Amino acid sequence: MNANIITIGDEILIGQIVDTNSAWLAQQLNLIGISVNEIITCKDDKDNILSAVNRSLKQVDLVFTTGGLGPTKDDITKKTLADLFGFQMEFHEPTFKIIEYLITRHGRTLTAAHREQAIMPIGIEHLRNEMGTAPGMWFEKDGKVLISMPGVPYEMKYIVTNSAIPKVLERFKTNVIRHRTILTVGQGESKLAEIMEDFENELTKDNVKLAYLPNIGKVRLRLSAVGENAAVLDKLLDKKVAELKTLIPEYIFGFEKTEFEAAFGEVLKSKKLTVSTAESCTGGFIAHKISKISGASAYFQGSVVAYDNRIKENVLGVKSETLEKFVAVSEETVKEMVEGVLKVMKTDYAIAVSGIAGPTGGTADKPVGTIWVAIGNAAEIRTHKLELSKDRMKNIEYTTTFALNFLRKMVIEG
Repeated sequence: MNANIITIGDEILIGQIVDTNSAWLAQQLNLIGISVNEIITCKDDKDNILSAVNRSLKQVDLVFTTGGLGPTKDDITKKTLADLFGFQMEFHEPTFKIIEYLITRHGRTLTAAHREQAIMPIGIEHLRNEMGTAPGMWFEKDGKVLISMPGVPYEMKYIVTNSAIPKVLERFKTNVIRHRTILTVGQGESKLAEIMEDFENELTKDNVKLAYLPNIGKVRLRLSAVGENAAVLDKLLDKKVAELKTLIPEYIFGFEKTEFEAAFGEVLKSKKLTVSTAESCTGGFIAHKISKISGASAYFQGSVVAYDNRIKENVLGVKSETLEKFVAVSEETVKEMVEGVLKVMKTDYAIAVSGIAGPTGGTADKPVGTIWVAIGNAAEIRTHKLELSKDRMKNIEYTTTFALNFLRKMVIEG
């Protein structure tokens, strides 16, 4: 079964607030087997509301709206929906009593606007809102259901959890939707798709869908299946996950909500190893990513942010001749940075980076996005040259992910 979500409010369209309601509501609907067909955000005026609702009712049998149900004159959703569904508006004493209680119990005074808020469409079902003064409303006509709720997040969530979802489950037959999320690092979306082509073709035979959700340096893979039997779907998806573990083991670092930095730390912790970082162009971002994980002190000793060449020389021991001959952004320099931070921090492994993050500072020989990464221990140092974009923050984030994964693979190899 499919549903649409409509968020009503100029404040969303002008970027004053972010629509978190739709994301939360979509998650709750997914849990009960309802797929969201479309999410629409519209202005708080009659024509736009009617356009969004009419369009949605042509597509699906269930529509949720949030917003436009407050006590002020610009909240016109209630009257607009009543007119559309053919309900008359009248003063509703039970609603007024609830509003009166909520307002006066805190010593506030009722206003004419609060009384106006109790004028409701006659014939709808009311969805109790114990978190605010605007009740939710259940409109139904010709087999179509529209559930209208206030836009205040905690009020909307209360109505959805306590009233809307139980009624929807009574009114509609829904399927079961199951997902599995596989988290990968170190390979882009297109290359993964190439490797997984045969696997993906087989999925269609089992009515399983695969979605690629790329991020900087990482790709989330989401397997989804819809059916009537949860146990059957779970078994099918678990089988597909096991196949992926065999197909792309070197790229999988976790599942569902695993943080990459946490997975990196677990590899070190399991082998009782320590790490330190020597950072130039990333400015301590790698250290930040490692240390944001609770318990990182078990494997992370510290960092030297060697932004200036004097720090590279005086703290890390990079030779002046190296900097003069090869400059800071070079394979030779990052190798010596690794050697230096290993001595300073006395760790088992180290990461070093030096580059031109941008958007300025590039040359013909070393354009913006040229970044050298080195990892290693006392016995071996490995290096890699990155050639990235002109976006400074993306370069820093990608370099961080690459460096951590570069070392993670080295440690796993032993």
